[in-house]
Parts: sequence; structure tokens; C-alpha cells
Amino acid sequence: MLQDKKILLICKESFSFPFYFIAQDLLSKNNKVGAFFIHPEESYYNKCYYNNNTFYKFKENLKEVKLYDLKELCVSFNLNHKNHPVDIAYLENIEKEYSYYKNLNLQITSSQLMTRHYHTRNFFSYSDLTQSQYFLELGYKRVIEVLEDFNPDLIIDIEDGELLRTIINEVAFNKKIPYLNIDYPRFEGYKIPTYCLGVKLEEYLIKEYETFLLRTPDELANEYDYVLKMRQKSNIMSNEFKGTITSQYQPSSLYFTLKYLLGKIFYFWNVFITNKNLKLKRKNILFSKPFKHLLFYVKVELKKQLLLRPNKFFDKPEKEDKYVYMPLHLIPESTTFVKAPFYINELFIIEQISKSLPIGWKLYVKEHQAMLGERSFEFYKNVRKFPNVKLVQLNYYNDPKPWIENAKGVITITGTGAYEAAMLGKKSIVFGDVPFTLIEGITRINSFEELPSLIASFDSIDNIKSCAAYIAAIKSVGMEINLKYLMTEGETILRNEKRLTDEFQKQLDRLIMFFEKAYNRYKTF
Repeated sequence: MLQDKKILLICKESFSFPFYFIAQDLLSKNNKVGAFFIHPEESYYNKCYYNNNTFYKFKENLKEVKLYDLKELCVSFNLNHKNHPVDIAYLENIEKEYSYYKNLNLQITSSQLMTRHYHTRNFFSYSDLTQSQYFLELGYKRVIEVLEDFNPDLIIDIEDGELLRTIINEVAFNKKIPYLNIDYPRFEGYKIPTYCLGVKLEEYLIKEYETFLLRTPDELANEYDYVLKMRQKSNIMSNEFKGTITSQYQPSSLYFTLKYLLGKIFYFWNVFITNKNLKLKRKNILFSKPFKHLLFYVKVELKKQLLLRPNKFFDKPEKEDKYVYMPLHLIPESTTFVKAPFYINELFIIEQISKSLPIGWKLYVKEHQAMLGERSFEFYKNVRKFPNVKLVQLNYYNDPKPWIENAKGVITITGTGAYEAAMLGKKSIVFGDVPFTLIEGITRINSFEELPSLIASFDSIDNIKSCAAYIAAIKSVGMEINLKYLMTEGETILRNEKRLTDEFQKQLDRLIMFFEKAYNRYKTF
């Protein structure tokens, strides 16, 4: 049980909803609790729809929680980012002391605020070198200040994106403070603990997998049965994605789209006009541009209507094609920007794969549903220029299984497609250290020069024991946690639209137990 400890919760937007209730539980067990809101706008803006049930809910209702924010960071950045000389000597010392996982330029890549040149969210500004370095300088100073002031016994988090988390990861490691977070092994709804934001494979998981790999098929009977049943199922998409944009294969009705966009208009009006946050904004990288942000949503919805119907960009698959399957990612997203920062230019990756394919093979590129409407048409046009690459109609099938089953193999940066391919007995290539790289048949690539030989070796593989051992290891070290439910239900409770139910409390207790087990495991290292 977590009691008599100093525990710092890392909060950002909707991920703070479960932490509101966790803070109450931890306080009841004689813990001292801090909450650090690590997104600049969230604590800088006046109270509004955006932060009413996150930062201000903590501030007004949880007086016993020591609250940390970035308001002063924003004020300093607004005043000085144009004329304040960056303290390069300070940053050089920081890089020497706090770059166990990544150097500072790689750390910068973890933030969508400073990587506009890698994504299409035009409501963010392009960052010049001075702004990036100054934000990094202020970020480090604030994180070190918070950790030295609160001096936590442990840090708890449930998300891995954005710069301040990457900084916390480095500083916590240096100060030997356990930073407990969640990683996604892709087996059903299971989550496993990570102590490094998931930027490398955890040793405890490797050892657990190797232990189960020594077991006999009889000892892994349940896991063998699971894999065999999955291979027989017609649909393999995880229940985690059901009801999300990832499972959307048909265009929304015009009524739903108009209702959604009207809701966005009311939201932006409340945030920027009613609550006077427009005048707090400055033209720099910390703040999105409200009108462009709203217009972005409009464009996305209109483009979705086009792209989920027959169009000139996406082609149907051909039965006679020998192909490698490449599902694209949501960009920006922590699965790429945090876990595979060297491989976030998907067009460049497509180019390298196209040159590496055996003669007569094609590359089938499929858009990610959550990216639909965000990506520029120019990207699609450039993909279609490669003669052996086909940009396929993403809703030709309503499940990933047929794409994988009919493919020679799968290539993805760090995506679920590699795990699904392994479960179906197919080989795959990934570019980051995700948990499922432990499974036989999934190769973590270190150089594009490895592509030709690895792709040529694509074929079906007898890896059922490896799959079974991986699943057994995940069940042993992880827990089923319904984070989506905790976030959506938590928000409705905080809005006073629902009461706290037994089911919500049960799921909350599981999350708390998850962190208790993660902390106990850390103490054995």
C-alpha cells in the first residue's frame, strides 16, 4: 500500500481526471501529495472550459494537494523569448548531467510545440532555435525546482508525451526518484509499468519473458489457446480501440459533423472570448492560434468526409499483388516523437522501403484513421509518386486482419500492426523499443541498410510459443486497466453530470494497485 509517502502526480489535460480521485485516495492514507501540471496553457489561462475540471478543480477543491504549474514559466517566456540570451553554458551543463536517455535535441523532439516542421498542425507556430532552447532552459529550471521543493519519494504518471515529461524522466533518473508510468504491450487491455517513459525495453520484462519461454506448451496451455483463437477470428482489432476514432471506417453523418463543429465554436468562444484568454495569448510557440485551431477542425472534418469515400488518393488492393503492409501513425504522437525520434518522417521511411523491396513486390501504405483529415493532400501525392508503392483505401476492410494476413510482412514505426502480425504468425519490422519486440518475428531495425535482407526474409513463422510466452509475461507483470473509461467517466463525475459509481471506484482501485505493484517492483532493482 502507498502510505506515508510524498507522491508527485504529473497532470496534463484529460489525463488529470483519474488523478483527481487518486489524489483523494492517497491523502486518505497519510501521503503528502503534489500535482504538477506540465502543459503551459493549462495553468496560464483564466478558468474556462479548457481547464475548469483539470487545473482549477485541483486548485479549488484539493487544498491539501501542493500544486505546481507553469504560469511563471509562461510569463518569463512571453517577456524574454525575443531578447533574452539563452544560457548555453547552463544547457551544456544540463546535457552533461541529464542526458542518460537522450541528448537535449532529442528531448526537444518530444514536444509538438517545437516540432512544427514535422507535423501539419498549423495552429502551432514554427519554432526558431532561440525559442526552443529558451523553453528547454526554463523547463529544466522549473522541473528541478519542483522536484527539489517537493522532494518526492515517487512520481506517478499515465502518459508520456511532451517536453516536461521527458525532462522529468531525465532529472528523476539522476536523482534516483522512481518515475512510474504506463506502457502498452498491446495484449487486450493490459498495461505494464515503465520506469523510463518506455524509451527502452525494461529489464524486468525481458527476464519475465525469458522465464516463460522456458515453460512447456502444457504450462502455457491457456496462452497457446488464446493465440490459436486469435488466428481463427475474423476481427482482431483490440477492444481498446472500439468506440474510438481508430475504429471509424465510415464517414460521420452531416448532422453529427455539424453538431461537433458547433460544439467546437462554443468551446473556443468560451475559452478565448467569454473568459478573456485571447488577450493573454502571445505570438510564440507556447500558445496555439485560436482561429487557425478552429479552422483546422473544420478542415479535418471536411477532408474526412472526402477520404472515407471513394477518392483519387486511395486505391483498392489487388488480389495478385505481393505486398508489404505499412500502417501509418498519428503524427505528432508520443509513440513516434518520444519512442522513435529518429524515424518520424514517414515519407522518408516509405522511400527507403520502396528501394528495399524485392522485385515484383509492392508496399501497401494505409492511413491511420485518427490521422485522417490532418495529413496534407500533398503527402498523399508524394507517396503515390513511388511506382511500387500503393496508398490503399483504409476502409476497404473493417479490420486490420485481412491487410496483415494477405501481406508478406508488416513494417511500422512502433505501431500495433507489428504485434498483430506476430500473433498471426507473420514477420514484421519496427523502429523503436516497444515491449512486443520480444516476440519472435518482430525485428527492431537499427539502420535502413538492413531493410533489403529483412524484407526478403518475410514469410510465415512458427512463433506460437514466443507469442504465448509474451502473453504469459504480460499477464504476470501487468494488469488490465481501462484508462479510457477512467478518463471519460472521471470527467463526467467532475462535471457533476454523474455520481461516482462502484464500477468507477473499482477501476480506480485497480489503477492505484497497479502503481503500488510498480513501486514495489522498483524497490527490488
